[in-house]
Amino acid sequence: MLKLVALGYTTAEIGAQLSLSARTVEHYRANLKDKIGVRTRAELTRYAAEHGLMPPDEALR
Repeated sequence: MLKLVALGYTTAEIGAQLSLSARTVEHYRANLKDKIGVRTRAELTRYAAEHGLMPPDEALR
């Protein structure tokens, strides 16, 4: 889920790929932000890149 958010996929696109509702995706994203200690999608993207969850050249699709 974090990688999909970091790659710039929308809530609907993430939900479709993971067979989740948009509301569930939003809930998971909010939980991720709380656990990681960030506030924005941009910070989630930076976290994913810094922690090797995605190659740096994939930061934006």
